[in-house]
Amino acid sequence: MNQRWHYNEMKQVGTDFTDAKEVEAYDARMQKIRDIRSETEKILASLHITQDQTLLEIGCGTGEFTIAAAGRCSKVIAADVSLPMLEFARQKAKKRNVKNIEFHNAGFLTYEHSGEPVDAVVSQIALHHLPDFWKMIALRRIYSFLKEGGRFYLKDTVYSFEVDGYKDFFDKFIEGFRNVAGDEMAVDAETAVREEYSTLGWIMEGLLERAGFHIDHKEYSEGFMAVYECTKPDAAKFHQ
Repeated sequence: MNQRWHYNEMKQVGTDFTDAKEVEAYDARMQKIRDIRSETEKILASLHITQDQTLLEIGCGTGEFTIAAAGRCSKVIAADVSLPMLEFARQKAKKRNVKNIEFHNAGFLTYEHSGEPVDAVVSQIALHHLPDFWKMIALRRIYSFLKEGGRFYLKDTVYSFEVDGYKDFFDKFIEGFRNVAGDEMAVDAETAVREEYSTLGWIMEGLLERAGFHIDHKEYSEGFMAVYECTKPDAAKFHQ
């Protein structure tokens, strides 16, 4: 991709995940503030993934979900724009003797799929790094990677609070991170609000539907987090 107008998703926005030390610190912070095991089980249950299927994760980060999913399916394709993130995940998989993961240094706009369409796609806390137009391009690409009837699980920072109260919301949002995970996490939260591209719930729903997905289930929590469980409709059923 060499068009000069194309969005550069390899350029870091917000926290610098090109820094190996920051990647290690990020992994530790996520283990502290999230119940990774419980989240992973919930996602895998919603996808109904089986041992003969292939799953693609875009924005695999430090690899916790990728590695867990590899134990439930034939192959996992793990993509991330951060080489240090990818290497951290690769080493974690190696230590746990997990061998059915294919790693790619790429993201929503740069991953190139080859072979059969995948059975499921997962993305967690990553799509907000793209402006809304490029979110749409990303979702259309994900749609093209999936088999008919394939499942897409999207979890991301998406705003669902009353926008007129945004000042109070963001103050409480950042202070909440400070109370749970300290000043460093609060600074990361400030950076996310100021520099990243989290959108509104009604916009995200429209993007998903216009990309071709059926939203089977949606869940908003705490005013800033959303989960969408989606299906790529079977063409024959879709046109009945």
